[in-house]
Amino acid sequence: QVQLVESGGGLVQAGGSLRLSCAASGRAPGLTFSNYGLAWFRQAPGKEREFVSAISWNGNTYYADSVKGRFTVSRDNAKNTVYLQMNNLKPEDTALYYCARRAYGSSPNAADYTDWGQGTQVTVSS
Repeated sequence: QVQLVESGGGLVQAGGSLRLSCAASGRAPGLTFSNYGLAWFRQAPGKEREFVSAISWNGNTYYADSVKGRFTVSRDNAKNTVYLQMNNLKPEDTALYYCARRAYGSSPNAADYTDWGQGTQVTVSS
């Protein structure tokens, strides 16, 4: 079983930046961190959980249209960590941000992910 722990959330003014981190521990059967597809999702109060960004085992990246050009996902396999650099933050980015894991590939569908972190809160003030 893989455990995921997010960090880096906080309160920031509109136009500011934050970098989220998600550290993985444990191991999925037959896989290492470098094999994982990793993603970030977010959920605002009263709204559905939505896809933000993903990075495949081979480094391919994907973004929701709403964050394209402002957010950057990256991974450090040596540190078993995935990052989400968030620039030019907007009040509508306010949400609980979750890290998720699956084997190899990436998907914008939450149901395709096996393991989830507890989330880190991002609040953007106007």
